[in-house]
Amino acid sequence: MQTGFRFSPSPIREPLGFIKIVEWLTAVFAFGSCSGYSGKNVITLFCGGGSNETLEASFAYPFRLSQVQLVESNRTLCNHSVSETHLVGDSSSSAEFFVAVAVLAFLYCTAALLIYLGYMHVYRDSDLGPMLDFVVTAVFAFLWLVCSSAWARGLQVVKDATGTEGLTSTLLPCREGVICEVTEFASMRTLNVSVVFGFLNLILWAGNAWFVYKETRWHSQKVTSQQGAGRTTGPASI
Repeated sequence: MQTGFRFSPSPIREPLGFIKIVEWLTAVFAFGSCSGYSGKNVITLFCGGGSNETLEASFAYPFRLSQVQLVESNRTLCNHSVSETHLVGDSSSSAEFFVAVAVLAFLYCTAALLIYLGYMHVYRDSDLGPMLDFVVTAVFAFLWLVCSSAWARGLQVVKDATGTEGLTSTLLPCREGVICEVTEFASMRTLNVSVVFGFLNLILWAGNAWFVYKETRWHSQKVTSQQGAGRTTGPASI
């Protein structure tokens, strides 16, 4: 069996290769829309008498909110002495897990496409290649389920911590009668998109597992046994 590189674009015209290209793209959008994010909310404290105070809550990937300083030490806000205050919450584990899965999926799709386009004759002539491809594809489908669910929850933590209710409960003057409200919201559209792409990847990888399974000997043995059973089953004798 020859194992040299033989370029052939035909695999990408089949579901096996075409879905890998789509997975490659959706993985890029998933980690790009999450890892490159930064935003800022502005909260206004209405002190009364026409005087207001404003604070900025800046946050970015990987969303270690507890390390984001909201108020410097020993600052006076609306006649209240406020100690150093940070945002509440930490979504770094879910965000980093999500991005890590997306990057690994991107790298695996790149390697798989290289094999499909140049070594498909080796891939289909061996048992190990398709079976390994199937196992890895199934594992990634599971990882997308876990990381997308975790990141969806982590994103909700970010929204709660940087919203009016979260910032009001964090700031001392807001808990002592001062009216506080977030007057400028950072757009979280790209973060919402990242969650959508996460679950889209789950659907793609789960569907792709079937097409990879059809390349394995497990599927061919099943088809052969079914055909053999069909041939041996004849009409009942009278």
